[in-house]
Amino acid sequence: MNAPAKGRSSGASTIRSSIGTAVASWGIRHLQTFFYTLGQIWRRPFSALMTAAVLGIALALPAGLHVLLTNVQQVMSGWDGGTQVSLFLRRELAESEAERLAAKLRTHRDIAGVDYISREQAMEEFRRLSGFGNALDALSENPLPSVLVVRPVLGRSDPDSVKRLLDELGANPQVELAQLDMQWVKRLFALMEIGRRGVWVLGALLALAVLLVVGNTIRLAIQNQRDEIVITKLIGGTDTFIRRPFLYSGFWYGLFGALIAFALVQSSLWALAGPVQELAGLYRSSFRLDTLDALTTAGLLFGGTGLGLLGSWIAVGRHLRDIEPT
Repeated sequence: MNAPAKGRSSGASTIRSSIGTAVASWGIRHLQTFFYTLGQIWRRPFSALMTAAVLGIALALPAGLHVLLTNVQQVMSGWDGGTQVSLFLRRELAESEAERLAAKLRTHRDIAGVDYISREQAMEEFRRLSGFGNALDALSENPLPSVLVVRPVLGRSDPDSVKRLLDELGANPQVELAQLDMQWVKRLFALMEIGRRGVWVLGALLALAVLLVVGNTIRLAIQNQRDEIVITKLIGGTDTFIRRPFLYSGFWYGLFGALIAFALVQSSLWALAGPVQELAGLYRSSFRLDTLDALTTAGLLFGGTGLGLLGSWIAVGRHLRDIEPT
């Protein structure tokens, strides 16, 4: 009984050892190729820098436009402009109840802020702007209602959401009338949607450009090493073995291009931060220009390296089949 058990244990240990050796060998081969391709690029710094710079500019354009659009949305979400819901409260509503309603609305997830205008403030503003001060003095009582000026959160909404918010606020029994210029809101969101789709279209076109640049670079590298590839195939080298250095080269080009794109976008935003802050100060705004966040940075790096790998994979798969020993 003990002998078979020892035999099974020894066989399992041998299998685990073989698997461990194979995994370690696979990792060492990839690690060697990883640093070998980096060394090859380092030996040609000027040409590698030119290729990476082209990729960096192509990746920087959609990334920069994405950040710019995000900042525009931030400005719009805090803008006290035409996108305001005016809630005209019932005249019999007490001022304390109106203030409680304003405090309740400020906790709404779709509302950025609420300003309360009392009946006296509304009358004073109407008196100042209308020029009918003497005529208003003849009134026995103030005919104007209290008003709540509600600012929707535009950055997280769309026209349908704003319309639902308007209907919800108008259904409140304490509200006599709810008004909003929906046409203005629809135009604003149409412009923002055009901007978002424009970024995606430009990103797709420039991603195609990145694939073409990487593919052409790898194609030239394959042609330059044609004799080496033929010799490697003659001595039994597999396509996987031959393909590996070119894939890692595409990885490095994509990564360096993404890093250059990150540097270009960040430096551009830093250069614009001072003038933008000065302009915001003239409008008494605390707006600050946002830079690349962690999610966008990660997307830029992974997108760049992924495009580099994909471009090199396409080029190698297409041109490696054409090289065969004769």
